[in-house]
Amino acid sequence: MTFESSSEITALIVSLARIGRCWSPSFAPDGDELAFISDLTGKPQVWRMPAAGGFPSAVTAFDEQVSLVIWSPDGRWLAVESAPGGGMNSQIDIVRPDGSDRRRLTAGGSSNNWLGAWTKDGRSLLYSSNQESADTMECFRITLDTGATEKLTSAGGTTVIEDSSADGARLLIKRVAYRGDNNLYLLETSSGGERLLTAHDPPASFENARFSHDERAVFAISNQDTDMACLCRLSLAPGSKWEIARARADAELAEFALSRHGGLAALVWNIAGQNELELVALANEMEGQLIELPGEIIESLRFSPDGSTLALCLSGARAPQDIWRLNIDSCGTRQLTRSPHVGVNLEQLVGARLLKYRAHDDLPLSGWHYTPRLGDAPYPTVLSFHGGPEGQEQPRFRYDYQALLAQGIAVFAPNVRGSSGFGLRFVNLDNGALRFHAIQDIATTAQFLVESGFADPGRLGIMGGSYGGYMTMAGLAHYPDLFAAGVNLYGVVNFKTFFELTEPWMASVSKIEYGDPETEGCLLEALSPIHKLDRVRAPTLVLHGANDTNVPVHEAEQVVAALRARDVPVEYILFPDEGHGFTNERNRITAAAAIVNWFAKTL
Repeated sequence: MTFESSSEITALIVSLARIGRCWSPSFAPDGDELAFISDLTGKPQVWRMPAAGGFPSAVTAFDEQVSLVIWSPDGRWLAVESAPGGGMNSQIDIVRPDGSDRRRLTAGGSSNNWLGAWTKDGRSLLYSSNQESADTMECFRITLDTGATEKLTSAGGTTVIEDSSADGARLLIKRVAYRGDNNLYLLETSSGGERLLTAHDPPASFENARFSHDERAVFAISNQDTDMACLCRLSLAPGSKWEIARARADAELAEFALSRHGGLAALVWNIAGQNELELVALANEMEGQLIELPGEIIESLRFSPDGSTLALCLSGARAPQDIWRLNIDSCGTRQLTRSPHVGVNLEQLVGARLLKYRAHDDLPLSGWHYTPRLGDAPYPTVLSFHGGPEGQEQPRFRYDYQALLAQGIAVFAPNVRGSSGFGLRFVNLDNGALRFHAIQDIATTAQFLVESGFADPGRLGIMGGSYGGYMTMAGLAHYPDLFAAGVNLYGVVNFKTFFELTEPWMASVSKIEYGDPETEGCLLEALSPIHKLDRVRAPTLVLHGANDTNVPVHEAEQVVAALRARDVPVEYILFPDEGHGFTNERNRITAAAAIVNWFAKTL
């Protein structure tokens, strides 16, 4: 792409930021229709369409941003999770498939409510909530006809519903001990009795738990006794132990789905951030078949009720997230949704290339490199750090990346230590005091790009959101001579105030990851960039959502006040209708334009 004026660049930024996505597919019980979420109108809402393909129709027009939809087994309702003001305090509604008869099931206010599952008869809905105590997420069941709500767990901690038996008498629940370690329990709903299924030496994770079709066993993704997460199976017969059902030495299992009749499993493997889909015949000694798909990222697997079709979300560096269907017999694919990209030729966007390098202690690291179509290396380059910290950078569509590339600015998005997708050991290498090594990875990454001839050492920028915002401020403070500019999107800067002001349940599960504020205050102070902002010299752009309850806006305010007091160039954009991240179309446009103009001016 060649642009001759700033107005052309502005028009491109607007067009890129308007490119939406579709996700959360959910089949109607007869398999003839799909409900899903799209931000086609500028804000994520529920839509429905024929499962064979066709024109979609809008179901909801909430003021709130919708994040999840599940069709009831009897076909009468859609359960919808939404976030008022974009905040983390999500609420749960039900609506008819035509959008009528909206009814809020949760209390609203500041409570957090996470949609779990329908009971198989469609009469009740299961969810997790901190409606009784802010620092714990417990499981609840609400009966639609009567409105009666029953509390199902009382053990404390952060508990979520994974699956329900056909009669609703047993649930699989997950209780998080801390980030990176959890347990699964079999809950008898009539008595409230819980059976621990995952006795283990921490840390280990057990995710995506599902009953087998005959409900005599449980499948889950786990890294217990193995470095790379894999598909594991546990017979529910007394005395049984977990066994590995499917594993790969070169990849972690990211997601799986089971067909209702139990004959087939669909597995998504994560290889350094790129995905592969495998179909596995469970009854045939786990015979598998890799399926080629037109996208680097595969998510949200959903089998149709008869098992003949798999709905999934595909995306890539040059393709926004859309819903596709896979015919199980023929392995043929069809794109069902088409996110508009008016004014943008997707073929002219820039793809990502995986680069590998070594950390200061010889730990293998990697990242995704995007280089402009015009110009030659070394490029002005922005290092972009993902959130989490146990998130992962993947080659998915980023409108801000593509806008930077159109300005001749390269992007390198690393997966430093602590990132997921690279094994149990790797994801825990930044816990507590080990985080100082993760901060050193920032400098190592920049050095690698410069020494490899990719990046201009005088024109390096750094940005990131959430924990990536923390890494941004840590990089600017620890290495003031390294970066010419930074962009901090809703990042943590002071662990003391983070623990005091974030959601109590979030604080309780983060003490191993970051440090315990009651016993490791000195460590948290040393790790907090707020105490080193007197070293920052690079111009810094700060963006935050006013309704963010995960990383409260006080984190941004501290950065802005400290830099302004020292006359360091700083700009601050506060979005009054956003939470943790920017979802509304007008805010995406504002944020993208601000980021691109900031780096274009400073780099």
